[in-house]
Amino acid sequence: MTEQEFISQAEAIKARLYRTAYLYLGSEAYALDAVDEAVYQGLLHYKSLRQPEYFTTWMTRILINACNAELRRRKREQAVEELPESAAEAFDALPLREAVARLPRELRAVVVLRFFQELTLAETARALDIPPGTVSTRQRRALALLKLELSEEV
Repeated sequence: MTEQEFISQAEAIKARLYRTAYLYLGSEAYALDAVDEAVYQGLLHYKSLRQPEYFTTWMTRILINACNAELRRRKREQAVEELPESAAEAFDALPLREAVARLPRELRAVVVLRFFQELTLAETARALDIPPGTVSTRQRRALALLKLELSEEV
């Protein structure tokens, strides 16, 4: 893969990456930063991609790593100082987004990739580097938790 091919393929999936990052992080600014970081990391390491047909999955994995790094950074910052009330009030209060955000990280990753990125079970397994059976189990568990939580809010 050449640098030009990388750039054109990255541009083609940038909106998809943004949607994933936004669902993961819940903030436009953080999502844009995560996508930028993922594209930058991909550009640095695109020559290590052995199978170009898995470019989208590979970039999604890089994006998830960038999102997880951002979540860890935010968690450390929150431990130091609590968020002011205005930040909590400004957060968009859609019930589904909140419910997905409250899922454990490994379950949230499966839900975001399977239903919002529309990856297949096999693609999700490759992106998360876990067996397809584990993806299926996590998906069932996540959907059960979401159903329970969302039915309580109604």
